[in-house]
Amino acid sequence: MSSTTGTRWKTARTAATALAAAAMIAGCGTAGGSGGGSGGGGGGAGPQAVVPDGWGTLRTPTVSVAYPKGPDGYREEAAKDGPTAVRERSGHKDAVISIRMNFTNADSVEEAAIGAEAGIQLGSTLQGTRDIELAGTGAAKRIDFEFTATGAPGGPPKGTRVAGLILTGLDSKGQSFAVRVDTVKAARSGSELAAVVKSVEVR
Repeated sequence: MSSTTGTRWKTARTAATALAAAAMIAGCGTAGGSGGGSGGGGGGAGPQAVVPDGWGTLRTPTVSVAYPKGPDGYREEAAKDGPTAVRERSGHKDAVISIRMNFTNADSVEEAAIGAEAGIQLGSTLQGTRDIELAGTGAAKRIDFEFTATGAPGGPPKGTRVAGLILTGLDSKGQSFAVRVDTVKAARSGSELAAVVKSVEVR
């Protein structure tokens, strides 16, 4: 992986992915490679996207993802590098959902996954990278990982474990995309996360 790939993802991540904006994510590390499946962007393949009633949606021209709204839900936050929604509890950001487009030069889903892995905080625990089908594309990768909060202002207390998820691949224009969800591990809901993943659509 080139230093350019790591730098471009670091820039997008630091600017707004934000448990990054809360300085929960810092530095640029590398992780292991990704498994099978290659090439491919959006092409009408894969399952149908499902957006639960009452949820909001983050959108780019070719990728969208839904998020829970309401008193205990997320709110959209201005971010120059792409759509972002954050959830705050007890005065701290405890979850962030974001979309980043064209974050790395990639000619395949594997290359997009390598670029995304490069943006995971140094010292994180990479739990695995696997193939996943998203609405609109039959080829994408899911990256699961965990890291420890630094205690920076606005973020969770120092030492808090954060669970991260990145869905990445290429859209119909051949541009890399990354849908990222970071959540304080103790507050993570498996059913909610599954619904977020099912809401993703690639065009």
